[in-house]
Amino acid sequence: MSGGIVCGGNNTTTLRNNTIPLSLSLSLPTSSVYNYNCSDRRRRVDGIIVASSDVVSGSNWDDWKPLKPSSTPSLSDTLWPSAGAFLAMAMLGKIDQLLAPKGLSITIAPLGAVSALLFTTPSAPSARKYNMFMAQIGCAAIGVVAFTIFGPGWLARSAALSASIAYMTYTGTNHPPAASLPLLFIDGVKLHHLNFWYALFPGAAGCILLSLIQEVVIYLKHNFKF
Repeated sequence: MSGGIVCGGNNTTTLRNNTIPLSLSLSLPTSSVYNYNCSDRRRRVDGIIVASSDVVSGSNWDDWKPLKPSSTPSLSDTLWPSAGAFLAMAMLGKIDQLLAPKGLSITIAPLGAVSALLFTTPSAPSARKYNMFMAQIGCAAIGVVAFTIFGPGWLARSAALSASIAYMTYTGTNHPPAASLPLLFIDGVKLHHLNFWYALFPGAAGCILLSLIQEVVIYLKHNFKF
């Protein structure tokens, strides 16, 4: 037999405080015998060692379960981000009224997702200002390029989304809301006249306002708790 269980003993092998006679380990099939590091814990079912791939991991289902918070969020931790989101949409709406005569609008759906990131999880990597602006500008420009090459339709959307994910991965600027900007441009006829100005407006321009409101939300969360 080419394999064996090795764990620092002459006649016995210790596994999770259970002792397995060497004679038993020699009688196991080759596929069931492993080199065993004492610091590494293998799964054990009814005294029989089995490969990890043969056991359905409970972690496969963990993503379907709600997270158990360490503590219930305070009223202030719930109120201030919500108030910030209300203020952000109200201000964007007011700006829309000013821009309406020019046929422009700054209120776009991705900014709702940006607000959720900035106000609820400001310390998350995807909420970093560098990630946000690099992703917003880069992905928006990718949408313009894809539309210019392929025109409207599924091919432009597919190419733009694929390139946006590759861009964020390569540059290390993960910011999920930005991935929707190329699709918004390709399908939004009213945005086509912006051409490459779309890389700065409305996404990046809107994020400037949201970043300012985020500072207010963070200040309130730290200084006015209840």
